[in-house]
Amino acid sequence: MYSWQNPEDRISIMQMNSELRHAELELLSAHCATYQLRLRFSMEDLARFGQRDVLRKSVEAANALSEYYTSIEKKIPEGEAVAETVIRLSEEQVLEAVCLVSSYLREQRDRYLPSAVPLSPELKAAMGPYFSPELLDGVRMVQLNGERVPCPAFYAEARALGFANLPEIAHMNSLTFLDVLVFNEKLTGRTLFHALVHAVQFQVLGLERYSELFVRSFVNTKLHFTVPLEAHAFSLEARFSRPEVETFSVEEQVRLWATHGRYEAMARAAHP
Repeated sequence: MYSWQNPEDRISIMQMNSELRHAELELLSAHCATYQLRLRFSMEDLARFGQRDVLRKSVEAANALSEYYTSIEKKIPEGEAVAETVIRLSEEQVLEAVCLVSSYLREQRDRYLPSAVPLSPELKAAMGPYFSPELLDGVRMVQLNGERVPCPAFYAEARALGFANLPEIAHMNSLTFLDVLVFNEKLTGRTLFHALVHAVQFQVLGLERYSELFVRSFVNTKLHFTVPLEAHAFSLEARFSRPEVETFSVEEQVRLWATHGRYEAMARAAHP
């Protein structure tokens, strides 16, 4: 069993959490793809017309994963697992939260824009197969050194209402404030791609709709990573990171989801 007191174990624990994070991203991608199936096709039609070998393998994989993670959950020390609290907000409270999130995003955009720089030609070339030249020319980026993006002032009020799993902004790799990408960690192709997906979402949806979708989804799901805007970004990021090269238009994917109401539908489907 690992121990934090052993320097070699600490390295192994860090590697373990890195691989756990990678597995989480792949699971979110699968979760997102499954939601698309759920929204478009009935279980009866999938059971009747779904390709048998694909269905069998999918069911076996899902059951194995469920058993594995349930076994891990049972080993979490007592007191560390927090029971989910049902939180009900009035429509007035939701609209107030939307306004707060929208204002925060705008304020942070204005804060970091003066020190932001355009993407380099090399980064534009790497992202070109996935994003339009107009978007890549228009965004700006900031690589933070020795500081982190601060949490919003309204976090204290949100926690008082019972929201314990607010996004850990200081520990996120990147934050997208409309057309300004801010990196807490060292920039990589994967983190840049993820940040750019959110820039496309802002471009397609607009600040107000993005903020409302995020707030209403978070109120329903209670977890940042299961908010459909975020889940979709992770799903596209997973496609981008696959060993086999696959080019696709992120804007087309986001417009498809926006046009067909998938961001809203996923949030409703995740409602307890």
